[in-house]
Amino acid sequence: MKKSALTQEEHNRIADAIRTAEARTSGEIICVLARSSDGYFYPAAFAVTIALMLASLIAAVVLERMWVIVPMWQFAAAQILALATALLLLWRWPALRIRFVPRALRYRRAHRNAIEQFLARNIHVTENRTGVLIFLSLAERYAEVIADAGINVHVSQERWNAIVADLISHAARGDIVGGYEGAVAACGDMLAEAFPPASGNENELDDHLVEI
Repeated sequence: MKKSALTQEEHNRIADAIRTAEARTSGEIICVLARSSDGYFYPAAFAVTIALMLASLIAAVVLERMWVIVPMWQFAAAQILALATALLLLWRWPALRIRFVPRALRYRRAHRNAIEQFLARNIHVTENRTGVLIFLSLAERYAEVIADAGINVHVSQERWNAIVADLISHAARGDIVGGYEGAVAACGDMLAEAFPPASGNENELDDHLVEI
C-alpha cells in the first residue's frame, strides 16, 4: 500500500473546505491528488535508447578521426552494456524516468488521468450536471479543473485558469493543502453564483480528497 502524500489532519482540512463550499451551493466538488499519472518507463526507455544511439554515432566518428581501431564486437558490446545499465537504472529508480519525458507528453498523460478520474468518480452523473473535479498530479506539476456541462456554461475559461494557476503555485511551494483550500473556495464561489443551495439538496458525492 502506498504511503499517503498528506497526513490525516491535512485530509480533514480539505474535507472541511469542501463541506464549507458545498453548503453554499447545490453543486458538487471532488478533489483528486495523484503522485504520478503514468509510470513512464517505455517513453523514458525510448528517449534513452535514442540518446545512446546518437552518443554511439559521435563516439564512432571521434574514434575514426583519432585513428583508434576498436573491434566491432567490442563496440557493440559496449553499446549493449550501456543500454542495459540505463534501463536497469530506469527500472530501479522510477523517479528518474520523468526527467527523460517531454513536457507535452507528461501533460497529455496527466490530462488523460484527469478525464478518467472525472468519469470514475461519477462526477458526470450528478442530477443537474454541476460537478467539478479539482485534479493535481505531483510528478508532472500539472493541475486541472474539469467542470460538468451544467456549470461550465456559466464560467469563463479564464476563471478556471486562474484557479489552476493558483493551485500549481501553492503546490510548487509545497503547500498542497493550501492550494486545494483556495481552489475549493473559488469553485464554491462560482457554483454558488449559478446554483445556490436548493431545498432538500442531497450530497451526491463524498466530501474528501482522493489520493491515487
